[in-house]
Parts: sequence; C-alpha cells; structure tokens
Amino acid sequence: MLRTMTFDRLPTPCALVDLDRLERNAAAMSERARRLGVRLRPHVKTHKCVEAARIQTAGEHGGITVSTLAEARAFADAGFADITWAVPVALDRLGECAELVRRTYRFRLLVDHPRAAAELEAFAAAHGLRFEVLLEVDCGHHRSGVDPGDPAAVRLAGAIHSSPDLDLAGILTHAGQSYRCGSRTEAAEVARHERDVMAAFAGRLRAASIAVTEVSVGSTPTVTAADDLSGVTEVRPGNYLFFDVFQAAIGSCRLDEVAFSVLATVIGVYPERRELVVNAGALALSKDPGPVHVDPDCGFGVAVDPTDQRPIPGLRVASISQEHGVLRSDPPLDRRWQPGSRLRILPNHSCLAAACFDRFHVVRASEVVDEWRPVRGW
Repeated sequence: MLRTMTFDRLPTPCALVDLDRLERNAAAMSERARRLGVRLRPHVKTHKCVEAARIQTAGEHGGITVSTLAEARAFADAGFADITWAVPVALDRLGECAELVRRTYRFRLLVDHPRAAAELEAFAAAHGLRFEVLLEVDCGHHRSGVDPGDPAAVRLAGAIHSSPDLDLAGILTHAGQSYRCGSRTEAAEVARHERDVMAAFAGRLRAASIAVTEVSVGSTPTVTAADDLSGVTEVRPGNYLFFDVFQAAIGSCRLDEVAFSVLATVIGVYPERRELVVNAGALALSKDPGPVHVDPDCGFGVAVDPTDQRPIPGLRVASISQEHGVLRSDPPLDRRWQPGSRLRILPNHSCLAAACFDRFHVVRASEVVDEWRPVRGW
C-alpha cells in the first residue's frame, strides 16, 4: 500500500501525474467524442498504464489502441479485450499476434502492403485462425499507409476482403501532419481533410463491393479541433490525457491542462551567466525539439512552480545533455534559486518524456496518492 506523502519528499528527477487534470482531460475527450457521434478508442502509448486506461475508457466501449505488443499483452492481462495495434504489422512477430488473437475478443492488425497481407494470410491458414485487418491509409502525413488515390489500394483492400483467412475490418489513418499546424484553426482544416479523404476512400471501396465497417481516424490535434466527423466511426487520440507543451503551443489545450510534469532539483547556480542547472536532462525530458515552428526559442520544456504549476517568468530550459538541464533566465537570477531548490518542467512531448521513467507518482495538489508502473519493452 502506498504511504501518503507530499511530493517534496520524492527523490528527483521523477515523473508526476496530476490526477485532477488527467481526469478532466479524460472526461472532456469522452464528451467530445459523444458530441461528434464517434466511438473513442484511446491510444495508450502516451502513458502505457492500465490505471490511466481505465480512466480513459470509463463510460466508453472499452477498446484501446496500442503501439507495441508489450502493451497489448499487458493490457490483455488486465482485461482489455478489444485492442488495435496501430503500427504496420512486423512479420517477425506473427506468433505473438496469433496468441493475442486467441486470448482477446478482438485484436486488429494494420497492413499497407500486399506482401504483408499475403504473409498474414499464409500464417493464418497454417495455424487455423483468422486475422482481423485494418488497411492503413496515408491522408497526408506520408509516414505509412496506402495512397487512397492509387488503384492498387483498392486492389489490396479487395484481396484482404476476399481472403478466407483474413477479415477486412475497415480503414485507418493518422493525420500526423497536424503536428505541423500553428493553431487550432489550422488543425481543424487538417481534421476536415482527414475526414474527407477517409470518407471518400470508404465510398470507393464500397462502390467496388468491398465492405467497410470501420473508418478510424485520430490524433490529439485533429480530434480536439474537429467540428464534424461524418463518415467516421471511431477516433484514436492519445496525448490528450497528459497533453504537453507542444499541444499547448498549437492550440490543442491550455498550459494549465498539462497533466504530466518532471520534478527536478537545482544542482548548480551561475548568476554571472544567468543560468541554473537541474538534474533533469535528456533522459528525463527527452530531446524532442518541441514546437519550433511556432516558437524557435521554445527550448526543451516550460519551467513551472512546483506547487501551483504557474510558468516561472523569464526562465526557459535552454539546453540539455544526458543528466543535465540548463535553464537560462532573461532577467538576473532571482536569489530564491539555490542548490536544492525545486521546480517542475512541463515537457515538450509527454509521450517521450514519460517513456524515460519506470514509475509515475500520481498527485492531487501536493499529495502523492498513487504510483503507476508503465509497461516497458516491445
């Protein structure tokens, strides 16, 4: 049982999750999905914690999205039985996929290449099972997925649809280009494009007598900005539960909605160059450059007061190395900063920063109320 304490007694650097903010973020996204008329299948890669996923799926249909098979196994162990692995299937992991198919109600895989579909089909036939498949579509991010305007995409969908060993569950996309937006208005335009591309492609497939049940979209910027998701069946945002400095910079949230932070201790004070050094570097904050297209001087996170989480004026995380974070002050350093002083840093990218820690200290105000252990590995 966790012994109640205030977080000022925690050794640093450590990861803090503000439970009040997290619960509000979860409730707001659930309500948004209901207003938009879509199912919410949250992505758990941001936190990788069963406890957080239970908060996300409260009142929802219970389906989740994962980025690794380690996540899929851990969440299946915890009773989550409707899982989408939202990365094109790695063909050297089919045995693990088969086991997850057998122990869950639904385990969906992504493909975007005929070779992958053929290998899945052959494996399924040889092992007496069926794989449920989503065809990944590139709606403009250009990372992975089929080109919806290429006739080959329709042929691939048809091959999966007609296979005796595969079930074509539908189509899926991720509008990762939304992270290049500079405002909520721009993200809303990307959301409309994402919707239109997917609805049009689903229409083409149906016109070719290929059944399309699921039309799955999702990113935190597009789902928070979308005004109409006609033709879409589910959304898969993930970062929204924690949010971060990047999301605040592009208009997906306010800074006071960010639920994840890193508590750090000042280990060096250098008034002559207006710098502090803290014990949170790249292995606590990650090296994500942040929203440099919005603010070229954004640095590596926002320093906030450890208690009220208000940004500390004039202080920015200017550079990081493995274990050191250098904070530079615009005005002369305040005398309150001494070795042993503490502050919190809201990271640029909470998903990557969270992945640096083996546990999260869950807090309400200044009290530690729980400890969550995220899944690690692939």
